[in-house]
Amino acid sequence: MTDRPPTPSPGERARTLAARGPATLLPPTPSLPPTGVPADRVTPLFHHVHDDGIVSVLLPDDHELPVSLRDGVLTSMVEVVDVAPVPLRESVRGLLWITGQLGSLPLPEAREVALSIAALRPDPRLLDLGHGATMLRLTPVSMVIADADGTHPVTTAMFGQSQPDPFCHQEAGWLRHLELSHTEVVHTLRRHLPTKLQGGHLRPLGLDRYGLRLRVESIDGDHDVRLAFSRPIATLGELSDELRRMVGCPFLALQNGV
Repeated sequence: MTDRPPTPSPGERARTLAARGPATLLPPTPSLPPTGVPADRVTPLFHHVHDDGIVSVLLPDDHELPVSLRDGVLTSMVEVVDVAPVPLRESVRGLLWITGQLGSLPLPEAREVALSIAALRPDPRLLDLGHGATMLRLTPVSMVIADADGTHPVTTAMFGQSQPDPFCHQEAGWLRHLELSHTEVVHTLRRHLPTKLQGGHLRPLGLDRYGLRLRVESIDGDHDVRLAFSRPIATLGELSDELRRMVGCPFLALQNGV
């Protein structure tokens, strides 16, 4: 039996996805996976997933949800999507479902929350709070991560104890750079693939501290392959060393910091 390459834990994958993915709100959601029609989905003006799994959502004041929540709470779901940064036939890499109780926040409390968010990730949309926008809070009851490494429940404790991947916010730019400016590097990585996949169209799919993921697009479908680093990495220098090792070129230096 072949050992699988190491991968981030479900908690780490959930934190990474939550830190960068776009989100939609599905109110209410009686079951998983969501059964509502696309029209049921609400795209918030802004959202933020806190360390404890609580989700802050900003919606227009005149939206039906803030109005309906004035007298209570709803069971709802936030769906966060991990979309590949390069154009692929199948672009969704993963989904995070956070189900819980959705309620409104009094404006003074909402402003405190907005300030705490702005300290981490300043965003001009937060300035709309109290000026045409209302903040809602979803308190999680369950969380589920689904991606190429499987579907796993994630407890709020697991979520809070995990950290996003150290390359979480740089990954998209680096993969686009590989795709557009270093096709020869991607081609060189073909030698690490199983023989039956080496004839397909090779695309950069993902990067984390454990390795590089590739998508092989072929006539018979898409196949994802993980190329493991020699060890888990955390710095830019370590990443450069691992990429040079993979392509067999000690002098390779990618632009844009990689």
